[in-house]
Amino acid sequence: MRPKDSTSKPFNAYKMSATLKNLYYKLSPTPSSSSVPTLKNPGEFTKARTADALFPTTTPAVDGDDCSHDCSSCTIKYPSKFSIDETEELYGHIKGWSTHLVVATGKTDWVRDVADEPGSIMEAVDKGAVKPSNGKLMLSASDMPVPDHSDHSTTVLLLPSFQFIDHVTPANTPDLIRNYVDKGPTNTSPLPRLPSENPADASSEPASSELSMPQTISAPALQARPCPHKYLIFLCSQKTRDARCGQSAPLLRREFERHLRPMGLYRDLHDERPGGVGIYFISHVGGHKFSANVMIYRKASAVERPKQLNGNVSSIDETLKKLKVEDTKGQEVVLDVNKAQEEEGNGEAAQCIWLARIRPEDCENVIRYTVMQGKVVKPGSQLRGGFDRRKQVASW
Repeated sequence: MRPKDSTSKPFNAYKMSATLKNLYYKLSPTPSSSSVPTLKNPGEFTKARTADALFPTTTPAVDGDDCSHDCSSCTIKYPSKFSIDETEELYGHIKGWSTHLVVATGKTDWVRDVADEPGSIMEAVDKGAVKPSNGKLMLSASDMPVPDHSDHSTTVLLLPSFQFIDHVTPANTPDLIRNYVDKGPTNTSPLPRLPSENPADASSEPASSELSMPQTISAPALQARPCPHKYLIFLCSQKTRDARCGQSAPLLRREFERHLRPMGLYRDLHDERPGGVGIYFISHVGGHKFSANVMIYRKASAVERPKQLNGNVSSIDETLKKLKVEDTKGQEVVLDVNKAQEEEGNGEAAQCIWLARIRPEDCENVIRYTVMQGKVVKPGSQLRGGFDRRKQVASW
């Protein structure tokens, strides 16, 4: 058994020196490594045993010298006593998950275990009798605002589907799991093909109808709609688990926001314009001794895809241009966001890049290279893992 987080402190592994612990990690297979085949069959995911096999790394030769420098204009600093584990190896030691359910609570901190919050969606999902049939569900509470519904329901965000599901209550969470989680894509299901992609490749991938969750599924009181953001950044802010998470999350969000605003990409909690970057606080994800943890989801339209026959690459930006018209005041308006999402391959997440040990001075390069380009700036010290559905690889 691999050593756990500092919260549990099992046997003698937690007391090992960093050098011995890193050697232990190198010699100990991760839980899924023994079952991963050497050769990959069509539609099958394999384990990326090294960081550069999962995501590309920035290099000055390709990205310029700035990629190797932290932000020189950053004025935000962590508290002087902010201290984390800087020596333990990160990559390849997170447990795999299949889907991620992010619950709107309107709060930035929660009880120590969010599933213990009485009457919450988290409690109903975690302790209910109906469990997902398509693998492990990661469950997070978030600061997404709670809708003002008369039925006291809330909204959840399901990934990698990139779908908001409205009118969720503890009573209908079994329907949520059966009709949305179970029927949606997982982190290790291949991306659906775009209709315009080469039909000759159809025999090598499962049909997209078997992989994509429909835009709307009939279920009592539940309704799905696409998440309009092109990128999502999740920051652990749960100070009841570790004070450093409560300290780091607000500071990182301010610094991310500073770099996103001039690019026109920042989206606040109530901004649902198509595209942009949504930033949310979430509950404990593990590894708070490596604070700050940052999870970045990138939609399929943000990730380079195989070129079509005409040499063009599908993008949400191109689709939105086709859907724009002028209103009576001459302003452009988007006619149908749902249609735009559908035309780019149902708008699913293609990647999740899970980073740790992020500091304010790292934020500029995280936005410039990781969020926008899918590259990791400091893989050796900051990459915990993730998945790439385009390449059909994951860190577990």
